[in-house]
Amino acid sequence: MNSLLQVNNISHNFDYPLFEDISLSLEEKQTIAIIGISGSGKSTLLNIFCSLLKPMSGEVLYKKQNIFGLAKDELLEVVREDFGIIFQAHYLFRGFNANENLQIASLLTNNEIDKELLERLKISHVMTQGVGELSGGQQQRLSIARVLTKQPSIIFADEPTGNLDGQTAFEVMNILFEYVQQQNAGMILVTHEEEIAYKCDKVYRLNNNKLEQLK
Repeated sequence: MNSLLQVNNISHNFDYPLFEDISLSLEEKQTIAIIGISGSGKSTLLNIFCSLLKPMSGEVLYKKQNIFGLAKDELLEVVREDFGIIFQAHYLFRGFNANENLQIASLLTNNEIDKELLERLKISHVMTQGVGELSGGQQQRLSIARVLTKQPSIIFADEPTGNLDGQTAFEVMNILFEYVQQQNAGMILVTHEEEIAYKCDKVYRLNNNKLEQLK
């Protein structure tokens, strides 16, 4: 299998040490889950992996290049073309309806919106509704549809099922796992839900500033 992401000796702190000497690798068709208590730094670690935060030390290699060594326009292209980020807060465009939010992703990447995907995510019937009219769970699924419309090489998902009931969460995770297999992609997932975490190929716990592999 080909390596998608290689993380080497990442350390970071705010007013206190958050984590140190973190290393892992993500291969094609592989999924990784990171669990840990609230405040342990899971979301911060994910933000570093996907280039949103520069670590105090260490490197993140994508296609054998340290993403923090790229020029601004080169990094922007990687994030726009190859990285798909599912945020806890969704970051949907609130002045647009659901369909227009997907159209933006479609225009930026020249990829068609997958109508079957909208059916599977159970949001096809809300496409003309404004973002503010959608429930938290519908917004979550719309943000996932937007990311998958980009067809990224790597999905970075921060609590992607946080607003979903158990059955819907199971269905959504199956869609993400299928995408990874079919597109030779990879996924790094942060979650509090161990049942979902252990469906991934590798499971890590962030604890006492270290990343411990559980699976």
